[in-house]
Amino acid sequence: DILVDGKLCDCDIVVDCKVGDPIPLEVKLTNWSKHSVGPFALTVTPYQDYQNGVHNYELQDAITFVGSNTFYIDSVKPTKDSVYFGALLFLYTGDFYLNIKFHEDNCSRELPLSWFCLPSVHIRAMDPVV
Repeated sequence: DILVDGKLCDCDIVVDCKVGDPIPLEVKLTNWSKHSVGPFALTVTPYQDYQNGVHNYELQDAITFVGSNTFYIDSVKPTKDSVYFGALLFLYTGDFYLNIKFHEDNCSRELPLSWFCLPSVHIRAMDPVV
């Protein structure tokens, strides 16, 4: 599960946030396999989709992470959850998306396939209401 500003994200939901306010990001992973998985890293990369097949990942002037955009995970035990917290800070208005990728440190351990099907996260950053 992915929560942005406390709201569960799935492919049909757009999360609205205000420019200049830190937005909490929570990624919850559940290991339904019979074996522990890990170690691995989870990286969150924001981008803009121009709807013509072009994605802009050069957003260092528009979005910043409070902390790191990479979570290092030692292991997730069978049938257990592991939750990771971060925060985003949007500096400009616009529609943004989050790309979440896993990086295994050990190729012999397979991550659950469902983790590769995380929902698309669409965030709309708006000017604060005065």
